Amino acid sequence: MSTIRNPVGPQSPQVYWRRRLVLGLGLLAVIIVIVLIVVRPGAADGKDPGASTAPAASESSSPKPSDEPVVDAGPETPCRPQSVKIEAIADKTAYAAGVIPQLSLQLTNIGASPCTVNAGTTQQVFEVGSGEEAYWLSTDCQTEPVDAPVVLEPNNPLSTAPLAWDRTRSSPCDNSNTAVPAGDATYYFVVKLGELESEPVYFRLL
Repeated sequence: MSTIRNPVGPQSPQVYWRRRLVLGLGLLAVIIVIVLIVVRPGAADGKDPGASTAPAASESSSPKPSDEPVVDAGPETPCRPQSVKIEAIADKTAYAAGVIPQLSLQLTNIGASPCTVNAGTTQQVFEVGSGEEAYWLSTDCQTEPVDAPVVLEPNNPLSTAPLAWDRTRSSPCDNSNTAVPAGDATYYFVVKLGELESEPVYFRLL
């Protein structure tokens, strides 16, 4: 009886050992191939190892356009001339002898948003005249004019402090002023602010 430990036969024991070793290695290779075919890596969890997973699409970081219009206006925005109504204001329509007219200007924002206008004396011109002749200008002999930026809210009129007109002709500072004619004389009053100009208002000096 031959055994694995002590093989017998016409060949030498080394030959039988080599044959059994080759046969054993062959059987082992066949078993490994069968196992790899039946049980593939990733087959247990239902994933195909050859398939790649596409990365999830990420949202773009660029800003999306807004559906609402942007209004570029605020208190720091200069008023457009067409958005401001300017008016000349006289406190009376007729002045008795010796009564001093009080004159002012009024500004109204007729736009939709607040805006800023320079209402200072650097921009103001008050003019009183009769017929085609200007008798008095606030800028004649003016000293230290100043800027005065103010915010105009929509439909909220703002008026300057009244300016007293002494019923004289204006002139350079080195000349004396003379009284204008009275006795039921009619005068116009207009105001200017930068490129804005009011309609004239009329009053009488009795």
